[in-house]
Amino acid sequence: MKNILVVDDSALMRRVLCDIIESDDRFHVEDRAANGLEALNLLSSKTYDAVVLDVNMPRMNGLELLEELHKRNIPAKVMMASTDTMEGAKITLDALELGALDFIHKPGNAMDCRDGAFKTRMLDILAAVADSGLNMFRKEPPRERSVAAPTVNPARKSTVPVSGRKIVALASSTGGPKALQSVVPKLPANLKAPVVIVQHMPVGFTASLAERLDSLSKVRVKEAEEGDVLEEGTVYIARGGKHLNILTMSSKYSVHYSDEPNREGVKPCANYMYESLANSKYDEVVCVVMTGMGADGTKGITNLKEKKKLHVIAQEASTCAVYGMPRSVVNAGLADQIVPLEQIAQEIITNVGVK
Repeated sequence: MKNILVVDDSALMRRVLCDIIESDDRFHVEDRAANGLEALNLLSSKTYDAVVLDVNMPRMNGLELLEELHKRNIPAKVMMASTDTMEGAKITLDALELGALDFIHKPGNAMDCRDGAFKTRMLDILAAVADSGLNMFRKEPPRERSVAAPTVNPARKSTVPVSGRKIVALASSTGGPKALQSVVPKLPANLKAPVVIVQHMPVGFTASLAERLDSLSKVRVKEAEEGDVLEEGTVYIARGGKHLNILTMSSKYSVHYSDEPNREGVKPCANYMYESLANSKYDEVVCVVMTGMGADGTKGITNLKEKKKLHVIAQEASTCAVYGMPRSVVNAGLADQIVPLEQIAQEIITNVGVK
């Protein structure tokens, strides 16, 4: 049973969140805190499997607590749960950048948290965070080590890049916003392919994610808009709450959003993105599957492989916040390479080239 710390300044909200957590026999609420300072004192002396953290609190808020965990080298696995996350996407991205693994938007009314969809989503995220292999705030002691070479699937006859037109299609979820900062800013402006990304995030967050990545990158990064024509050296991030598809128009490709129900429990779903490329004229699709819970991407890549030449890169387990989506791809025998996070950008460049 996983021990959980709940941090929220509202007594009613603490009670509701604790009731939700205690309703699942995988979890036990070990402690409660009314602000970040109380939580810091608890975290300084005890270890929890996961922390559910509010943002706006007196004495020490959620972001200040995350900063203190970094300063004091205190290990913790944190998910944010705050009403701020819907209006303040920047605050949420700040929290993810500071080490929170994922987040959920709390309804403004505590009693609305008892809604079945909220409860299910919260417990799913909490399970992924608690099972994460990364303690985001503990600094590894410095040591000399060589960088491991990418693992190549021995079943593949060749990983030599093919010539012709290519597209990079990337999928990520829990831990993805921070992981993307280790990939997208390393891509050159003259990358010889467009990049489309499905990052599991709700409505209102993907535009802020795109803006932040754009400010850090040489490539242009934008939230994909309906009708966008894909251009080389540009990164397109799928909008939250819609499924992104790539339409083929003669020699051009454009973004089209569809509104089917959630698939794999998420919207956007990477499976739709991959499957929409089946009838494209790209000579190769470079599929990249990064950190995240669940199995989104596996079915779409499986179906796409029947029609297109693929090169599939999966993020290596020890560098994932949650080794779910990449593990599913690897277990399905689809991965051509298994690559540590810090090497993914270079492998993309190697496979698609520059202009």
